[in-house]
Amino acid sequence: MKRSSRPPVLEPRPSPRRRALSEEERELWETVAKQVKPLRKQRAAKAVVKAHAAPPVGPSLVATSARPSAPARPAVATATPRAPKPAVPPLAPLGKRERTKLSRGRSEIEARLDLHGMTQTRAHRALTGFLHRAHHDGLTFVLIITGKGRSGGESGVLRRQVPEWLSLPEFRTFVVGFETAHIGHGGEGALYVRIRRARG
Repeated sequence: MKRSSRPPVLEPRPSPRRRALSEEERELWETVAKQVKPLRKQRAAKAVVKAHAAPPVGPSLVATSARPSAPARPAVATATPRAPKPAVPPLAPLGKRERTKLSRGRSEIEARLDLHGMTQTRAHRALTGFLHRAHHDGLTFVLIITGKGRSGGESGVLRRQVPEWLSLPEFRTFVVGFETAHIGHGGEGALYVRIRRARG
């Protein structure tokens, strides 16, 4: 009898049915499952520990360690610069043309102050108030009458003192400049004063 060259065909065996776990087996499985730790987390933790323990020495680390560390510079406290005080504007004497216009009445004298018979203290107070009001009201030209003071009284003192007062920084806010008045307005006993414009 000749044997067949074909391999024998094995018929699949019927798979056995899975048996349901008993209550004791299930409790045992849950207890075992709680105690088991996954291997992946342990391997990752070991790799992190090794990385911290022995850091790789690369060319960048060697290069930085070879360089000498620069000495730390001491911190210098920089003083904040103070804002400069606004400069006092200089006096600007009236020009010949303006003086001529005033003397001929082409430019109006908008206010007058007569200091005749006043003491220096009273005259200074009156002059300050007068110039402040003229500046506030936007006037341009005013006339200050001091008196010639030929008799040597208080008028003579004011004639010398008032120009000095007008030159002081306290009046520079109100006064642009001043000149001796024309003889028709009092001559040497009076002054044309140009008032500084108030800033809007």
